[in-house]
Amino acid sequence: MALSACAGCGQRYIRWNQCMPEVKSYALPTGGPVTLGTLDDMRQRIRQKSKLKGRQADDQSVAEVRALLGLPPHRRDLLIEHLHRLNDAHRCLHDRHLVALAKDMNIPMAEVFEVATFYHHFDVVRGDAQAPVITVRVCDGLSCELAGAKELLQRLPALLGNQDVRVIPAPCLGRCEQAPVAVVHQNPVPVATIDAVLALVQSGGTRHPDAGDGTVFDAAACAQSSVPSLSEAVQAAPAYTGYQAYRAAGGYQLAASLASDDAAVERVIQAMEASGLRGLGGAGFPAGRKWRIVRSQTAPKLMAVNIDEGEPGTFKDRTYLERDPHRFLEGMLVAARAVGIDACYIYLRDEYHGCRAILEREIARLQADPPCPLPRIELRRGAGAYICGEESAMIESIEGKRGEPRMRPPYIAEVGLFGRPTLEHNFETLYWVRDIVQKGPDWFSGFGRNGRKGLRSFSVSGRVSRPGVKLAPAGITLQELIDEYCGGMAPGHTLYAYLPGGASGGILPASLANVPLDFDTIQPHGGFIGSAAVIVLSQHDRARDAALNMMRFFAHESCGQCTPCRVGTAKAVALMQADVWDNTTLEDLNTVMVDASICGLGQAAPNPVRSVQKYFAHEVA
Repeated sequence: MALSACAGCGQRYIRWNQCMPEVKSYALPTGGPVTLGTLDDMRQRIRQKSKLKGRQADDQSVAEVRALLGLPPHRRDLLIEHLHRLNDAHRCLHDRHLVALAKDMNIPMAEVFEVATFYHHFDVVRGDAQAPVITVRVCDGLSCELAGAKELLQRLPALLGNQDVRVIPAPCLGRCEQAPVAVVHQNPVPVATIDAVLALVQSGGTRHPDAGDGTVFDAAACAQSSVPSLSEAVQAAPAYTGYQAYRAAGGYQLAASLASDDAAVERVIQAMEASGLRGLGGAGFPAGRKWRIVRSQTAPKLMAVNIDEGEPGTFKDRTYLERDPHRFLEGMLVAARAVGIDACYIYLRDEYHGCRAILEREIARLQADPPCPLPRIELRRGAGAYICGEESAMIESIEGKRGEPRMRPPYIAEVGLFGRPTLEHNFETLYWVRDIVQKGPDWFSGFGRNGRKGLRSFSVSGRVSRPGVKLAPAGITLQELIDEYCGGMAPGHTLYAYLPGGASGGILPASLANVPLDFDTIQPHGGFIGSAAVIVLSQHDRARDAALNMMRFFAHESCGQCTPCRVGTAKAVALMQADVWDNTTLEDLNTVMVDASICGLGQAAPNPVRSVQKYFAHEVA
């Protein structure tokens, strides 16, 4: 059978030509019928057009994905959680599984792929390639570098490197007081040695050890002292206060008392304002004022809690969380009740495997026996991206996207998570809520030195005798912190320089060791305190090496969204390796990064460079 067209049937020809655009040069016939194709030809063309474009999911991959995640549909915001499930099960992300996941989530393959390749902890492999059975990560952050991480990175690959085991450098792992640190899959090795890492790999010890819940931890009792004892300082999984022990010690009484008492809620907010507590993630915005701003917004409102803690040198949140999770959870519930929050999302950095197990267990216990009405609580897992410590990038990640900062305005207090008004807090800010309210705002503000008020948790590492979290008065000087809390400098070391606020806070000389450490006190000297991550350098170190370590970190962690940060950090790394710095070109880069970067990463990246140029010019001349 053949299909024909004639001069008297122009409309039929037009419709046919629209359906078959490959017929390009057909001219209306002037004579008898013209054959356009057989029925088999038409069927073949229809079959070709009915096929989906791009790579299609195979049945085996779909079955493997569904065995882990269940049958669709799946929530779009859980994409990263699903990628973690696949990555944990297979020690990598096979591209065929990504195709199957895209099919089941009904989103483009490109969208799944761009999210999977954005985060450092997702290892995407193609075809039949296989990932190593064990990955050993060695921290190359500044504190670990000072403690000998370079030797580990140089020797371990030869001793362990084969098709089943790989050794890779990793940015700060949040255990700086235990430097140098390695992680065998998910099992941390504090104060790592070659022998300790070899023994753990050979025994297959890849799982984070479980922590017991048979202790009672009182954070307030640690005021003006070190938080972990010397015996606990190098433990990977110290004992913590579980749900029953916390309740028995008066825990959740504050949260329960607010359930139906609006007047009490107002008193709580007033106490927060009177205490002077400021955001302890680095920005320092007054907590009570933030509560009032979000409280005034239209419901439904959400909360996002930042426990990403990726700033090099910072480990205070991990220290408190792995000992006392419910003090934080109660603070979160109090804030939720005061502001009118419908759901709380806790964003925890992926390196904190032990903390994640604790939170999963204790949130389940809280929900099984709630002391008061609870908002919805969801624990979300980061995937190795420092940029997600920035509040809007964290929100993008919680929504299952690439962790790229948003342009502001609008601010997240107005348009945040899932487009709703959002209260964003650092872990430690919420951790102190219970003590401030129950002990009174004067308890917290009563601490302080040199005209400053409050307590600060200093994460101290580097060339000191006793590193760790030091719960000290705001306004304490570095010299006082070293002498009174850290047992002085390590033997054979004298103070040369220090980083007051991690990678972003600049590098100050020993001559400024008597400057009060607090918000707004260090800016006149070209630095800032941020999350109070203090890294101490001695006469055996060079500030230029510390600055280069930090700039390499920024270049590695730039999300790549804006050119000044993406290109500027990489160019700065190249320039900073010269024996004599090209200060003119470096300052051009500094200016562009500060003025044109979207978020604080690019804006703060020049701080260590400018500190070296200002205080340690002799090192780069």
